[in-house]
Amino acid sequence: MLKHPTIDKLHALRLSGMASALTQQQNNPDIEALGFEERLGLLVEREASERESRQTSSRLRRAKLKFSEAVAEDIDYRTPRGLDRALMSRLLTGDWIREKHNTLIIGATGLGKTWLGCALANQACRLGYTVAYLKMPRLAEELAIAHGSGRYARALAQWAKTDVLLMDDFAMAPMPDSARRDLLEILDDRHGRRSTIATSQIPVDNWHGALGDPTLADAILDRLVHNTYRINMNGESMRKLKISLTENRKREIFPT
Repeated sequence: MLKHPTIDKLHALRLSGMASALTQQQNNPDIEALGFEERLGLLVEREASERESRQTSSRLRRAKLKFSEAVAEDIDYRTPRGLDRALMSRLLTGDWIREKHNTLIIGATGLGKTWLGCALANQACRLGYTVAYLKMPRLAEELAIAHGSGRYARALAQWAKTDVLLMDDFAMAPMPDSARRDLLEILDDRHGRRSTIATSQIPVDNWHGALGDPTLADAILDRLVHNTYRINMNGESMRKLKISLTENRKREIFPT
């Protein structure tokens, strides 16, 4: 069979990776030194790689992370923030997701909690897990809209089956009773079945009071705080450090 019709058929079968690899092989005179099975293996490997890349990109789009560009390779360990390299290395393997455990990221404003949470969520996407991002201060409003539009059950089902749920700025804003009950429903569906990342400026010991209703707070924290990995961040705000560094550079360029 002629090569061009073969490439057309590969595209028709949605095997674009194999089609691209075959085109490259045609333009490489050294490829003739390889046997049939070796060349076929290269085509299959290229197709698998491109499919994995497309699937990862799709998971990242659906995740709607606040910092979609946050990746494990860019985690800053040089700035003193209390990051434990050994713990981070373990989390980046995805073992905690397979264990159905949670991860809590706690620290003052400006330390990069949300960015770090997004980097862990990004890594989860790259490992093949589905991810969703929730901005907690807006959750009550989103839940109210979902109830009113009849989408609540569907949203609940979607969160329940998502492998990693990133709850950003947890316990930062007061929640009405209905939202607390909905939050309990979300976490109950996930408890022991899926993994959750929660970021917060408030120490975990103060979450109970921040959530309000003691009974609901007990139930919520029971499903979120146990079986967790904790990243306790400390140090000076990275935003302030960046501003200070920028100002120092300006002074070097434009001395007074």
